[in-house]
Amino acid sequence: MRIKLILLVLAAVGFSSVLYAQRGPGGAPPGGATTQTQQRTPGMPESETENEMQLEKQAKAKPKKPEGPVPMTEKEVLKEVKGGPAEKVIKDVKERGVEFDMTPSIEKKLRKANATDEEVEAVRQAGPKVRAQMAKLAVGPNPTGAQQVPKEEAQGFDAIKVELDPDKTIALANDFAKKYPNSALLSYVYSFEANAYQQKGDVEKVVEYSGQGLKLKPDNLMALILSIGMLPQPQYLNNHPADRDKILTDAESEANHALQLIAQIPRQPNEADADYQKRQADLASEVHGPLGMIHLELASGGLAGPDKAELAKAEQEFKTAVTTASHPDPRDYYRMGEAYGLDGKYDDAIQAFTRAGELGQGTMIKTYADQQIGEMKKRKAQGSTAPKS
Repeated sequence: MRIKLILLVLAAVGFSSVLYAQRGPGGAPPGGATTQTQQRTPGMPESETENEMQLEKQAKAKPKKPEGPVPMTEKEVLKEVKGGPAEKVIKDVKERGVEFDMTPSIEKKLRKANATDEEVEAVRQAGPKVRAQMAKLAVGPNPTGAQQVPKEEAQGFDAIKVELDPDKTIALANDFAKKYPNSALLSYVYSFEANAYQQKGDVEKVVEYSGQGLKLKPDNLMALILSIGMLPQPQYLNNHPADRDKILTDAESEANHALQLIAQIPRQPNEADADYQKRQADLASEVHGPLGMIHLELASGGLAGPDKAELAKAEQEFKTAVTTASHPDPRDYYRMGEAYGLDGKYDDAIQAFTRAGELGQGTMIKTYADQQIGEMKKRKAQGSTAPKS
């Protein structure tokens, strides 16, 4: 979904408060214990046989293959941009990352290869510097409070944060939860596991693990945004018809809580007002989109046809999402078009679907948006009213 942007804009906050277990001077364990070394008699030569055996062993040792996806090279990315659909390019760079950081010259090459805005942004966020920053700072300010985190736990968490393969992330997260069931970091471990399931398209698991993260830490913003991004989606609601109203009510409550937390995000050192406000707006847009979806679902549940009041709320939330984001999500424009269509505002719907198609070039959103544009034009020509539920 959108977690790549979530992680990026959360880079306003630091992870420096994670405290490793105390160690003595020079890295020695507390208490100043030292390692005994074997004394060699002066004039006694070291075993030449041992040296030769060690050198031979090192020479025969085969270099280890890197684990996990290998980051894409600039050449690979450009080749794929030129020859493949945008959807595949975005998927590959998200899963594998890229070995280079975006520069003006690289962006120029991508544009020359007809890369879409979405492709360029995906490549930018897949660079090593941005990935490292996102992984380090995504969990929010002071995740453990004053509680110290043993070094082994912190190292296990670091491995989860930087893992690109969703299956490996899930395995690492499950292992962490078994080893450290009382860890102060467990809420965030569940967040990264939920994000991995999102990459795999498992909506039920996203809700399950983001929910576990929120039970441990209700102010876990990453878990909140993952949760509200899934709860109002038709594919989740259709699996839980008996709980539909409660799910939407809970989702709206979580969304409002997330907006409160975003408003309280601390400013970075030396951060300009404009940059600080832009960062908050980008993150808030990740909440307004799901809020629009909540109201759209509530509107379509009316017995006498679409609820006009709920449609108006949905239209406003989607409008806020797309106008405040640095890189609007085409899905928000698409859902906005649906809201306008239900409201009988066909010109507005056509504009929204058109923009969704422009931003979703090379993806199925473009196909669906074009179909909706045709449908809206047909209804407008026939002078039809908004369809009833």
